[in-house]
Amino acid sequence: MHKLMLSIGVALLVVAPLPAQDWAKSRLEKSPRHMEWVKVKHGDREVNCFIAYPEVKDKATAVIVIHEIFGLSDWVRGVTDQLAEVGYIVIAPDLLSGSAAGGGGTAELGSGDAVRKAISSLPPDQITADLTAVADYAAKLPASNGKVAVGGFCWGGTQTFRFVTNNKHVKAAFVFYGSSPEKEADLARIACPVYGFYGENDNRINATIPKSTELMKQAGKTYEPVIYDGAGHGFTRAGEAPDTSAENNKAREAAWQRWKDALKRL
Repeated sequence: MHKLMLSIGVALLVVAPLPAQDWAKSRLEKSPRHMEWVKVKHGDREVNCFIAYPEVKDKATAVIVIHEIFGLSDWVRGVTDQLAEVGYIVIAPDLLSGSAAGGGGTAELGSGDAVRKAISSLPPDQITADLTAVADYAAKLPASNGKVAVGGFCWGGTQTFRFVTNNKHVKAAFVFYGSSPEKEADLARIACPVYGFYGENDNRINATIPKSTELMKQAGKTYEPVIYDGAGHGFTRAGEAPDTSAENNKAREAAWQRWKDALKRL
């Protein structure tokens, strides 16, 4: 059974190494859907993005997926395909684009430590500009109906919450175990509902929920945090892995269904 939980604190970007994701890559390679790499340009920036298209007859809502602190992994690319499978255009930007020598990103940085170091050095304004350009790109695709939602995991969950304080056109935000901005003035700019997804065994993040709830309430905004019993941090990824725990798997399935149900209401 799901539990709503409130607590307080500041989230730190402390995470375990990312395990191999051969299972995610294998599933992705078997997908029948159209997927491709695209470059989204703005100013002097060029953001490498992975995009997946649904097999539908009508124009579709677009969803931006913001990666974890591990960068644009095979699992994140797999999330784009799984959302495309249920009818959405899904685009995952590599926000580390240009961080490696020669203008490369996540893949070129290689090791987990190098990726984490690079991601912690990204300028917030650059992240916002990259995501704004990606949102504009997705909204204007010929196959898009113009609606854009955003969801992210871990570091990407925190960036999701922050991005919607800077973009009034996003229709919904899906924050997976990420924290919110700490100023009510920032949250007051949010123009869409924010749905939170949290694992019970993740107090580092859950400790931020009470303050986020109170600030969102004061700002008159919709924030719906749900905590999933027995799950840990990163349960949507861990819950899909072959060696997952029953708790993470159950939480992943419930959160995935909640995400799809909310997207249908847009």
